[in-house]
Formats: sequence, structure tokens, C-alpha cells
Amino acid sequence: MSRPVSRVLTLLELLQSGGVRTVAELAGRLGVGERTVRRYVDHLVDLDVPVESVRGRYGGYRLAPGHRMPPLMLSDDEALAVLLGLVAGRRTGITAAAGTAGETAAAKVRRVLPERLRHRLDAVLDSLTFTAAPAGSAAPEAAVLLPVADAVRHHRPLAIRYTGGRGGSGERTVYPYGLVAHAGRWYVTGRDLSAGADRTFRLDRIDGARVLPGTFEPPPGPGPAERVLTALATAPYRHEVTVRVRGTAEEIRALLPGSVAVVADADGGGEGVGEGWCRVEIRAERLDWLPGLLASLDRPFVVERPDELRGLVADLAGRLMDAARGTPPRG
Repeated sequence: MSRPVSRVLTLLELLQSGGVRTVAELAGRLGVGERTVRRYVDHLVDLDVPVESVRGRYGGYRLAPGHRMPPLMLSDDEALAVLLGLVAGRRTGITAAAGTAGETAAAKVRRVLPERLRHRLDAVLDSLTFTAAPAGSAAPEAAVLLPVADAVRHHRPLAIRYTGGRGGSGERTVYPYGLVAHAGRWYVTGRDLSAGADRTFRLDRIDGARVLPGTFEPPPGPGPAERVLTALATAPYRHEVTVRVRGTAEEIRALLPGSVAVVADADGGGEGVGEGWCRVEIRAERLDWLPGLLASLDRPFVVERPDELRGLVADLAGRLMDAARGTPPRG
């Protein structure tokens, strides 16, 4: 590529980074005179790239807002970051691209890359393997995600059509506090004005979203991520489990996922339980996995409820004792 053409493309890349660039700044970055910069700008305009001239003390050049994206300019590192980001997003379920949008976006990026770079990136993607299976994903529609995000950012009320987990659907008016991506799903947490209570909504269950006039002030307290994790941990399940564990709430929270357990400092009381203990509340459909979880904490604990869990803990303790002695398994 000839040096003038290379510099014109470098100029385009500088303008793509946003903001107004002065002629002196551009001349310094390109290593040319200011007159040459103006000539390069004329070349871009001839190619239908919407470059605007800004007058005044801090004037210069910028790309006109609202126009179609100019030719994509990516360095080797940037191209690799974009493609790996698309792959990782699909694998972890974090992508908000529904259907095949992720694949088509990656294909478009690859098409505009030089052949040399495209082959090198294909070598990375073809040789890459993962240690975990792809996460299940429930990507929200862009027609839902974008107005929800706009309402969150500008503290605007939101009207949604929502289908609950049991199939019931209806219109809701929400004060949205924040967007949260967790375990392959997207959530919006906020105040449900219809119910008069804070709620968490899955975006893939929202059929339509519309920003309403007016504003609201988000309340103080937990952030959106903590609200979502607490909502998941306190969702109605078959069993309500309460356990006292020795340690501070901060120490125990580091050992238990926030979407599984609600941890708080204990208020004392209970035989052999007082200061230096915390209370753990867990909702679960089954109890068989909880003895192993509690044992993995490697801390003294007391099961308050249900009684059935105490029996399961005792059974696990017996099996561990048999294993330590080398005794064949019972039964």
C-alpha cells in the first residue's frame, strides 16, 4: 500500500475514535503538514465518508453523527478481540444477539479483513477448544433490550408485556433500576408499580417494551446485581433451609454463590450459637446436594430446619467415616 493511501486510512481510523481532532493534532499523528491533512480529508469526502469541519478555537475535523458506519478499521489485536469476544459470548450465554446474529456479525468482520489476517485468525478459531460445555442462553430481542437499557440509563418508567414462569401474562409498568446478565440470562430489576413491590424480570419473557414519559429517582440500597441474586436465592421452592455457620457474613458469602444463599450476621440465640456465627437461608427443590455443600464450607454449622436435612447430614458423615476407615460401603 502506498504511503499516501496508508495515511488516508490512518486519518480515517483517528476520526473513527470519536470527538473533534484539530488539524495540528492530525498533522502530528500522521507526520505530515497541515495542508496535507486537508488534502487527505478531501480524499475521504470524495469517498463519501462524512467528515465535518468544525470551526472555532477548538475546531478541526470529526465524523458526522447519524451517518452509516464508515469502512471498518481494525488492527490485528482488535480483530482478534472482536472475533474471540463473539465466540466467548455465544459459549457463555452472555451474548444479546438472538438467533444467528452472532454468526453473521463474525462473518461480516471476517469479510473486511485482509486475507493474511483472516487466515491467521481462522487458525486460532479452528484450533481453539473449551473445557466446559456451552452455557444455555436465552438472548433477549434487540427490540426489548434497547428500550429497557434506555429507560434504565435515563431513569424513565417502562411499560412491558410480561409472561411469568407459570404462563400468566399481562401489562406491567416498571421503574427499572438496572440490567443484569447472570448465568446465560438477562434480567431487569425494578419497582413493579402494578404490584407495589420490587421485582426481577427475565428479558426473554418480555414480549414488548416501551419507554414512558416522566422520570423517577432510583432508591438507595443494594445494586441491581445484588437485587437479582437475592431474588433468585429467595424464589419459592419446596424446601426452606436455615443453617447457622461459624464465621462472619462476609466470609461465608465468599464461599456460597449469592444466587443460592442469603447470608446475614446471626443475632445470637440457639444452643452453642452466638457471636461469631451467621445465618444462611437457602431455598431448594431437593435436599440431597446440601450436606456436601455444607461440608465443603469446612466450618462448624448447625442445621435449624428442616429436620430431614439433619438426617441427610448424618448419613453423609457416616459414609465419610466408613471411607476413612476403609470400610466397604453399606448396603
